[in-house]
Amino acid sequence: MDEKAVEIPQGKNWQLKVLILGGVLGALVGLAGSYLLVKNAEKTGEDIEVTFPEWVRLGLLVLGLLRSIATLHQD
Repeated sequence: MDEKAVEIPQGKNWQLKVLILGGVLGALVGLAGSYLLVKNAEKTGEDIEVTFPEWVRLGLLVLGLLRSIATLHQD
């Protein structure tokens, strides 16, 4: 299987472009998650209620994702 890397341009303002792209992708993922949560609540007919353990689990998942992203360039 051929692995192809996505080239990040190293020209002027590349950091700003990466930050904007990351922000847009993060917002889209957040909107998709919220949409799924709302649709699930509509389907079950129940109010949205997230318990503290669910928040903790979600927070740990996000931290794990950020750790994975931070180590992407390391081999």
